[in-house]
Amino acid sequence: MKWSKRIIVCLWFIAAITGLMLTIFIAISYGAKELTLGTVWSAVFNYDSSLTSHQIVHELRLPRVLGAVITGMAFSVAGAIMQGVTRNPLADSGILGVNAGSAFVVALSFSLLPGMSYSGLMVMSFVGAALTTLFIVMMGSSTQGGLSSIRLTIAGAVVAAILHSLSTGIAIYFDLSQDLAYWYAGGVAGVNWDHLKLLAPIVFITIGWSITMGRSITFLSLGDESAVNLGIRVNRVRLIGLSAAVVLAGSSVAVAGSIGFLGLVVPHIARRLVGVDYRIVIPFSALLGAILLVCADFASRMVNPPKEFAIGAMVAMVGVPFFLYLARKERRDI
Repeated sequence: MKWSKRIIVCLWFIAAITGLMLTIFIAISYGAKELTLGTVWSAVFNYDSSLTSHQIVHELRLPRVLGAVITGMAFSVAGAIMQGVTRNPLADSGILGVNAGSAFVVALSFSLLPGMSYSGLMVMSFVGAALTTLFIVMMGSSTQGGLSSIRLTIAGAVVAAILHSLSTGIAIYFDLSQDLAYWYAGGVAGVNWDHLKLLAPIVFITIGWSITMGRSITFLSLGDESAVNLGIRVNRVRLIGLSAAVVLAGSSVAVAGSIGFLGLVVPHIARRLVGVDYRIVIPFSALLGAILLVCADFASRMVNPPKEFAIGAMVAMVGVPFFLYLARKERRDI
């Protein structure tokens, strides 16, 4: 990489980190009760449980915002990995049905295993994401010509529609409609410190692991033949990459519900700004995804306070037009 390119990339990272810190501060400070910078700083670093303003920051806003940061990172990196290992510009955990698989298993857990712990729910969400991914890949590969971008997208859309219908049926039969509405709309309002203690290590370790795979994913995104010629074990990298994406998407769905399109939009923006090297794309996607989801969550509670708008709908307002644009572009390239 040329020095000029490295300087530009460094500047983008500095801008993204600065932007994330700024959005976190704004999201914590503003709401039904506005708080000053000094109050927020004191509540974070010198917490006093006797002060109401400190309780608002420490028990409500801070875990919510950090939950948006972590899940935004997870969904975005999952999308970046999926787009790289499948060479599908439309790949995203929501579009490919992975989120629907997690949500379906969550619905089964609510109905058949009420009172399940959060850690147990996360494990079940992993299982749902993994089985759905496996089934979609097998379904997309079963036709003549093998796995292609369009086949994978169609298979994911079909499976997602089926699982969504089954989940809706379960919700109606077991009277879980109100409980499951949160998972389908998506949101981080219910995130607490116990959730973050379990979620954060999983997400950060998996993202770190994904960055170490960045070189291999970059070669794989060039095509299987090119990757093999460069000494990449294609099937191994694809399997490990999809496994990392499943872990990230499954854990995030267990916390924030099914938030689609985040993993679709963010990696494209990241590649446009910092290039196609996934050692850079993955961490930059994480930063951009965190910023976007914090902004979406902040907007969802500021549009019509004290009522809240669905965060999934806020993200979809950006994601759906972007998806249609990419789908049209993909069709022209066939």
